Amino acid sequence: MLENLLSALKLSLLAFLIFIPVEYVLALRPRKLFRRGILTDIAFLFFNMWPVSLGLLFFWVLGALASVWIVPTSIQHAVGDLPFWAQVLLVMFLADLGIYWSHRMLHTYPTLWQIHAVHHSVEDLDWLAAVHQHPLDLIFMKGCSLLPALSFGFSEEAIGTYLLIAYWQAFLVHANVRINFGPLRYLFVSPEFHHWHHSSEREARDRNYAAHFAFIDVLFGSQYLPIGKRAQAFGVDHPMPRGYLRLLAYPFVAWRQRSGDSTKERHADHASRT
Repeated sequence: MLENLLSALKLSLLAFLIFIPVEYVLALRPRKLFRRGILTDIAFLFFNMWPVSLGLLFFWVLGALASVWIVPTSIQHAVGDLPFWAQVLLVMFLADLGIYWSHRMLHTYPTLWQIHAVHHSVEDLDWLAAVHQHPLDLIFMKGCSLLPALSFGFSEEAIGTYLLIAYWQAFLVHANVRINFGPLRYLFVSPEFHHWHHSSEREARDRNYAAHFAFIDVLFGSQYLPIGKRAQAFGVDHPMPRGYLRLLAYPFVAWRQRSGDSTKERHADHASRT
């Protein structure tokens, strides 16, 4: 456990050393080092690892059970016989399908949106916004992305390589940088692509769910990537609390309020009928 914590701290420090200067050199929008909410994001970065690690144990168990009881051994052997690079690409694709549909569910169902709204509450989008997520959000999306990899018999090396790629790509696609993927913008998820996902502009709402391969959104009709335009405004259109602990509590407060409103509506409807 201590070794994992030290590894996480080293990766976090390396991310700071890479993305802070990169955002200054390639800044798309004006940025400040100590922008509003940076302490909250740092709290998410260091404190989320504990509940997320515990929550993902559930999906590791599901994956282990699926590999024994559901997925045929012949498929697992075929996957295990693939070259390393092919396993990594296939893991990325299957993981992104899991991310796409879990992500879309988080936007579609109000109960799940209350969790995901924490991530979308970021108004000053930069690389550190990648960690501004409720632990339940991370557990759900990461679990859904890892479940296929854990079930189909991919090697530990392939899964580990995928996790490393996903770690760095998450920072990149949130980063405040003017990096253009050119004609590959419809194939791979870029900062431009994901910034539109965070945009508060109406035409960009509920678009661009994929994390790695942009063509998945093309296949399912949810891509929004206009040429010659950039996302300008970010955030959600309803009040959100500030601070790590308040954001952790937000979904539960919102669920309780919604339940109370539903109860009032039922009582009002019952009174109108009597």
